[in-house]
Amino acid sequence: MSQVPALRLKKQEDRRIRAGHLWVYSNEVDVKATPLTAFEPGQQVRVESAQGRFMGQAYVNPNTLISARIFSSQQNTRLDSALLKTRIQRALTLREMAFDKPFYRLVYGESDGLPGLVVDRFDQTLVLQINTTGMDIITDEIIAALEEVIKPTAILLRNDSPAREQEQLECYVKAGLGEVPEQIELEENGTRFMVPLASGQKTGWYYDHRQNRQRLMHYAKGKRVLDMFSYIGAWGVQALKAGADEVVCSDASATFLEQAGENAELNGLADRYTGLAGDAFDVLKALREEDEKFDIVVLDPPAFIKRRKDFKEGSQAYQRLNRLAMQVVSEGGMLVSASCSHHMPAAQLLDEIRKAGQKKEHFVQVMEQGHQGPDHPVHPSMRETEYLKAWFCRVSSQD
Repeated sequence: MSQVPALRLKKQEDRRIRAGHLWVYSNEVDVKATPLTAFEPGQQVRVESAQGRFMGQAYVNPNTLISARIFSSQQNTRLDSALLKTRIQRALTLREMAFDKPFYRLVYGESDGLPGLVVDRFDQTLVLQINTTGMDIITDEIIAALEEVIKPTAILLRNDSPAREQEQLECYVKAGLGEVPEQIELEENGTRFMVPLASGQKTGWYYDHRQNRQRLMHYAKGKRVLDMFSYIGAWGVQALKAGADEVVCSDASATFLEQAGENAELNGLADRYTGLAGDAFDVLKALREEDEKFDIVVLDPPAFIKRRKDFKEGSQAYQRLNRLAMQVVSEGGMLVSASCSHHMPAAQLLDEIRKAGQKKEHFVQVMEQGHQGPDHPVHPSMRETEYLKAWFCRVSSQD
């Protein structure tokens, strides 16, 4: 096997890689020894320290801030069909250990040894997001490996994420195998959902909150629930399934709210469902002015902090959102506050909840802390892979 070209790091820039991190940034590369412009996007390389010590096998993109992504710590390993099948099989084994039905995130990028690749499984239909050039150029091999290991009937390529634009890749949505249905049924926590694959958000469903939604079901019986940023009703419909007296789902998209209502109907629960379209901040203000109260309020917003430089503004947005939500929580009721911003640590989100409570003289008690599910395993050397957090809080008035 011929040796792939080297990508040499600057002096003292290998500490993070030696600790197991898988990304090489462009400013860490010794461009005099190994000019980035000499590499083709997606080309496989061997990452070396300034002294020439082997650090890992990677693929490179000279046009992006993350200039290389390591996929193996073993010399002479190639990102090829054999490795894809091995890594996908290993990922499958983990999911089958955690879940008894084939609905889960099958591949979660770096945490499964396949940087730049996301695969969600809906029984025999798979939805792929390929977010890097190194993965994009082996799309056919990825599909073939999935066919061999999973034997799906259909594969959808949801290659329309902002990450592809950063990699200067074309954005598109198309079938990669078979005939992909417009909607597909899945089951989560004993609740049925019809999920839009091509027209929904991201891959169509957010498996990461599965355990957190199960936690909510424990508290939902007999309660009035407000599900903000509801999408197609994942939190709200499961609360209804658990015996909530009433659920109000609110989202900016009237189309998604209609689909949430259809999911409530699918479970025979439509009589206790209401949809409320509008901007979340405006909706919460209107509910406050109408003196509406809910036993449980769920906040599951999109990422307010997508870049590190947005941290201050995003943190203030989380605090403002939680403050508005607390004003519509009934006395002694529950606030479930989540964030998917990996730049927002769990402790910082809790601090914004604390500040929100203090400003309106609420007494906040943390009851449970939620995380991403086991189909989104955390790479211990990459905090970037641990992004989801949720706080289950009791909210009361100050004595």
